[in-house]
Amino acid sequence: MKTVLIVEDEKMIRQGIKTMVQRSGIPVEIIMECNNGQMALEILQNQQVDVMFTDIRMPKMDGIELVSQIQKLPAKPLVVVISGYDDFSYAVEMLRLGVKEYILKPVDREKIAEVMERLDEEIKKSNRNAMENRCISYQQLKYLVLNKNITQSETEVLVSTYGESFSQEYYVFCMDNTQKEADYDNSYIYLNNIEDSELYILQETDKEMFVRKKLRGRYTGVSRRHIGITELKEAYQESFQARKKAFWTQIPVVEYAENEDAVISDFKRQRLEKTLEPEPDENTMVQLVQMLGTERAKEAIEMLERIFEGTAAGFYDFDKIEDNIQKLCGQIREVYKNVVKSEEEKLEQFAHIYRYSCSDELFSDMLAFLKTFVEVMNNQFEDYKNKQKIQMAIRYIQENYDKDLNMAVVSNYISMNYSLFSYVFKQYTGKNFVNYLKDLRMKEAKRLLEQTDLRVIEISQKIGYDNEKHFMKTFKNVCGVSPTEYRKNMQFKE
Repeated sequence: MKTVLIVEDEKMIRQGIKTMVQRSGIPVEIIMECNNGQMALEILQNQQVDVMFTDIRMPKMDGIELVSQIQKLPAKPLVVVISGYDDFSYAVEMLRLGVKEYILKPVDREKIAEVMERLDEEIKKSNRNAMENRCISYQQLKYLVLNKNITQSETEVLVSTYGESFSQEYYVFCMDNTQKEADYDNSYIYLNNIEDSELYILQETDKEMFVRKKLRGRYTGVSRRHIGITELKEAYQESFQARKKAFWTQIPVVEYAENEDAVISDFKRQRLEKTLEPEPDENTMVQLVQMLGTERAKEAIEMLERIFEGTAAGFYDFDKIEDNIQKLCGQIREVYKNVVKSEEEKLEQFAHIYRYSCSDELFSDMLAFLKTFVEVMNNQFEDYKNKQKIQMAIRYIQENYDKDLNMAVVSNYISMNYSLFSYVFKQYTGKNFVNYLKDLRMKEAKRLLEQTDLRVIEISQKIGYDNEKHFMKTFKNVCGVSPTEYRKNMQFKE
């Protein structure tokens, strides 16, 4: 409960009621007091009050007149009458005017607590119902704004339901969708998740205050003045077009003006024409994407930076730039599909341009992404080149294992740094060079022992060992038996 108003001409009683309200167990943000009905009515005309406790007999305006007058207000408090008169006619009159409780003095603390609890639950229920109704109505307004094929009968239903809310002139404000929860305020209508934007619909009298309170640090488009719910879709489209200009040029608030071109001074236009790219098209985006995978990647990113600069200056058509960014992302996805698997989510984010608050945020994010993307591609290309070289090295080893072979000979053959070769070879094969060569030679030695009658010394020479004793020692360490014993054991396989 936010606000309670206590109307009682006797100070001691008024303060006593206030204390009982504070101790009722129901949290109240503000408790106000006044000593007559006229002052209370002035408060109620200027401020929302949830619950009002009022006496009947008071100077200037009594409780009955006060309760009668507040029936004319758009937002009425829940009323509790506290009276020293046990008069049935008073009670009947008050209940007829919608009073929730009629309490006799002296006031009982437990009674106040009981009443506060009951009214607090009623307020919560009313708020829940209002929230649900508002959600339903806002969904219907979203439907009106977004649906391209709304029927005449649907329009008539919306007019009959919400016509009064749009009976005065209004503006639509369009900005980036930052609210995580619905923003409810009686001074405006709030619609979120409208094509990555959020809308505020408000009357001209609230416009200046709204700009001061809500638009700081945001880039917003404002429609022209409209009247009637049937103009809401047009008003939204105007506000969104104005928001585009605010977004790309980073002008905080842009009001829609039909057929308005971006204003650039002749001097600035001449300077931009000399330093910036011609207006990009689909072919430009295709070329840019191809350049990203080459040594011209830095040139491509610099070219894109100049395009972004020209866009922010209003030098290019915003809709075309928006379309070209979509094409750029699509081309990256198509050309570098194996690289972008891990970056798919980021590319998808760029497809929703207007989720960003302004072009500077978008451009900064895109350029950072592209620089990282180029690094990833370069690393993958280096990995690919290294992989090809290791495959070449393996073929060379398999063809020359019977010769005097070492890592220096092989790394020189494939033109790779000795240390890098050692590291990459193990990464690719899972073994260091010495063990890989040894395992290859031992495998061939086993085959020759099993399938030929060659002497051990001949086998030793065939697999690259000039020293027979060295071969025999290596073989025994690997197989657990000497070459002769191995050949004998293999005879039992037959």
